[in-house]
Amino acid sequence: MDSLKLSSGLIFIQLVLLAFVFNSANAQLKVGFYKDTCPQAEAIVKGVMDQVLKVAPSLSGPLLRLHFHDCFVRGCDASILLNSSTGQAEKDSPPNLSLRGYQVIDRVKAALEKKCPGVVSCADILAIVARDVTVATLGPSWRVETGRRDGRVSNFSEPLTNLPPFFANISQLLTQFRSKNLSKKDLVVLSGAHTIGTSHCSSFDSRLYNFTGKGDTDPTLDSEYITRLKKICKAGDQITLVEMDPGGARTFDNSYYKLVANRRALFQSDAALLDNNYTKAYVKLQSVASGGSTFFKDFGVSMRKMGRVEVLTGKAGEIRKVCSKVN
Repeated sequence: MDSLKLSSGLIFIQLVLLAFVFNSANAQLKVGFYKDTCPQAEAIVKGVMDQVLKVAPSLSGPLLRLHFHDCFVRGCDASILLNSSTGQAEKDSPPNLSLRGYQVIDRVKAALEKKCPGVVSCADILAIVARDVTVATLGPSWRVETGRRDGRVSNFSEPLTNLPPFFANISQLLTQFRSKNLSKKDLVVLSGAHTIGTSHCSSFDSRLYNFTGKGDTDPTLDSEYITRLKKICKAGDQITLVEMDPGGARTFDNSYYKLVANRRALFQSDAALLDNNYTKAYVKLQSVASGGSTFFKDFGVSMRKMGRVEVLTGKAGEIRKVCSKVN
């Protein structure tokens, strides 16, 4: 009995210590982390982004997506940016092959290194850029917490198991978000980022041509929309890009929820939001909301929460000089 009490006591102490370490790491993230070491950091990032988006506004969606894909694999540590001479990094993995915008992050990093060498992490750059492109597309702003450090490991196989696939069902989505300490609300709110950007036909063409392996279509996708999409995407098309929010892919708004509610979302993972009572209710609410929509506020809250996933702080990791390679 005494040994049992001792064992239980040790387990309790270990849990307390783990909670302390987790909370301490997150506590080191804060708004204004570079206030003394690089006070112009966010202004420098915005300056570069203003220049980039003026000539390439279509990069808004991809740059926002980079932050998502980074945080869901090894946490927000900029591992998505690392190159591999043998093609075994995260960016080489199938779920990440369509990512774009790496050169923009390199450009931002070069500007920061010129002003504040060795100070601002690539992981923080991804977080700040995600906010800036959202604002640039008329979306919400939020105060970005900074203080992340960069990881040194990038593994080809990890995106395959950590990133929610475009064909995921609601159970898979909830499980993967829960594993990152993100809630049902975070899932349905962060999915709203699909209001900007494009997708290759190959990410959803099975819904148009071979949903169950019998040459059929997805019955949950609006039939008129299927007809329209088939005119754009031929079977097996690997090249053509389609706006996720037709006619509004460069404007951040709540149109995504209207598409989902009307069964016109491109991905099965978007359509799956109607298969859970909570996420369905949120979709319905935002699909009819106008000036009183809570989506913008909710998005900022969930983005900050996602930005805390498994971060490296303090003396962990490093501050890369070049985002594509370890020091």
